[in-house]
Amino acid sequence: MVATVIPRVESLASSGIQSIPKEYVRPEEELTSIGNVFEEEKRDEGPQVPTIDLRDIESEDEVVREKCRAELKKAAADWGVMHLVNHGIPDNLIERVKKAGEEFFNLPIEEKEKYANDQASGRIQGYGSKLANNASGQLEWEDYFFHLVFPEDKRNISIWPKIPSDYKAATAEYARLLRALATRVLSALSLGLGLEEGRLEKEVGGLEEMLLQMKINFYPKCPQPELALGVEAHTDISALTFILHNMVPGLQLFYKGKWVTAKCVPNSIIMHIGDTIEILSNGKYKSILHRGLVNKEKVRISWAVFCEPPREKIILKPLPELVTEAEPAQFPSRTFAQHIEHKLFRKNNPEEKSNK
Repeated sequence: MVATVIPRVESLASSGIQSIPKEYVRPEEELTSIGNVFEEEKRDEGPQVPTIDLRDIESEDEVVREKCRAELKKAAADWGVMHLVNHGIPDNLIERVKKAGEEFFNLPIEEKEKYANDQASGRIQGYGSKLANNASGQLEWEDYFFHLVFPEDKRNISIWPKIPSDYKAATAEYARLLRALATRVLSALSLGLGLEEGRLEKEVGGLEEMLLQMKINFYPKCPQPELALGVEAHTDISALTFILHNMVPGLQLFYKGKWVTAKCVPNSIIMHIGDTIEILSNGKYKSILHRGLVNKEKVRISWAVFCEPPREKIILKPLPELVTEAEPAQFPSRTFAQHIEHKLFRKNNPEEKSNK
């Protein structure tokens, strides 16, 4: 059987085409809401993604600490996404991670192909492009590199890029510090629900079982950005998602019935509440619908790290303490793997109308 060659979006983008292939053109009903992302980012009127300063999240002053935690809780309940500043991860390490990822994507495509994944055979880690995974055969304007970065004993270093030479060291250190940040955030979110501090972390697998999966998204310049999306509208299945980017706007959030473009906030990490935490919190924390726009002037790169519970080991359901007669369970019991299947089923069956 001949292996299918997946065309890279980067190849398309650099081929000089003036119009994009039809499989990248979004359906009519979506096109009306796709604007110029640089114009959108400049807008100051209307709602803005909150910025949360984490400097005081573990302050010894109870009043100061509680104020910080209350702001985090409010953003998680209202938006489900936020810019985190003073997050404790050194700026120079973040710059190293970004530089290493950019240098990898600057390599010739044939060099990157040495790291190609093979989704058909289940080898999902590595360099890839989106395959059509819905009935309409729709594609997204992005290439990516995907791999597990934490816990250390579960990662496969042999598939990590060897060029640039700093890739492994920078990414490994970033994953370690991000894992500690996830603990701090999950602790505050647990307390915000009236639970014990370690409860949410335990429910998503704890230090041994929660997986951190990094996906570097590479969105080439697009000759018709008004017709395409870098990533289509979705909610994250993770517990938490942490995102860095190269300061090119693109992220949009569906907030109160309108698409809101996230501003580029220097030295911040964007954090999403994922479906997993929404389910455990019985909907008190939100997993927001979001998507990525592309543009014709600048390449956009983002580094998303998904903090995921083990696929089969834990049953995800609203925590019993958060279910009452007045607030019955909003979500059925499922494993993480079943939740992923459910979302894929919905995607392939537009008639399926349940919300998550």
